[in-house]
Amino acid sequence: MNAPFSPLAPDGNGPVIANGLSVDVEDWFQVGAFENVIERGEWDSIKTRVEDNVYRVIDLFAEADVSATFFTLGWVAKRHPNMIRRIADAGHELASHGYDHARVFTFTRHEFAEDIRKARAIIEDCAGVAVTGYRAPSFSIDGRTPWAFAELAEQGYAYSSSVAPVVHDHYGWPEAPRFAFKPLPWSSMIELPVTTAMLGGRRVAAGGGGFFRVLPYGFSRWAIRQVNRQDSRPAVFYFHPWEVDPDQPRVGHASLRSRFRHYTGLSKMAGKLRDLVHEFRWTRMDLVAHREAARAVDLVLPDPVGEFVA
Repeated sequence: MNAPFSPLAPDGNGPVIANGLSVDVEDWFQVGAFENVIERGEWDSIKTRVEDNVYRVIDLFAEADVSATFFTLGWVAKRHPNMIRRIADAGHELASHGYDHARVFTFTRHEFAEDIRKARAIIEDCAGVAVTGYRAPSFSIDGRTPWAFAELAEQGYAYSSSVAPVVHDHYGWPEAPRFAFKPLPWSSMIELPVTTAMLGGRRVAAGGGGFFRVLPYGFSRWAIRQVNRQDSRPAVFYFHPWEVDPDQPRVGHASLRSRFRHYTGLSKMAGKLRDLVHEFRWTRMDLVAHREAARAVDLVLPDPVGEFVA
């Protein structure tokens, strides 16, 4: 368990900020790195490992007495309803990660609407709780998909955490704000971008995932402290259950780059996460969204009218 909470940072420099802790619940074979070598039609024939890994994550969070948000694929929730209920029973937030990890920019607006509606219904039916948050697979809301925010708002979502405001070969919207913003003038819904830090005048990805696994723990400590102390904002951190599973199957026919991204650092991930959740203060993403709403800046996007095409 954490030491008793102090309203000041350990060095006395200002109040402790509660950062957003999140888990993108997908299995090892559903990741973007393998999307070109493992077909969706094969998924049902592959033994899943996600449930055991999620339980390991829940136990790790319980050790540190922290709560988090589990952005969950509808495909996973449909096949593991007991796991979904256990997440909710442990006091964590359940949110949507879409149905089967298809990236938003591969959809028409109509297809996107059906995807998020389907995933949300499955998760809510499993857990008996309302789903108000969404994270796009592979942070795939960007300048190509301005209609996505409108669809989320119209379906009643309170927040999204779907933007990576960096340049990256796999995702990214570098023109987006680094911190909470309101993408629509007519909606209170806010976007909570994944964390970036400033290094040499440039934004660098610092919100978890592969960067957390591959880079030394000290990098993430530095980045979160920068965001908390210099920017006085909460960090938004994420990882996946498969990242605490060093014994998962190896996909030998994937590219060297994909294998490096996926498998590097798996054996050390649980230990690094344990250090992270004890060193900083964490909370659910819905609570971060509520607290950040008053500071969210407005974002002007193209008019989404006319984007609803079949």
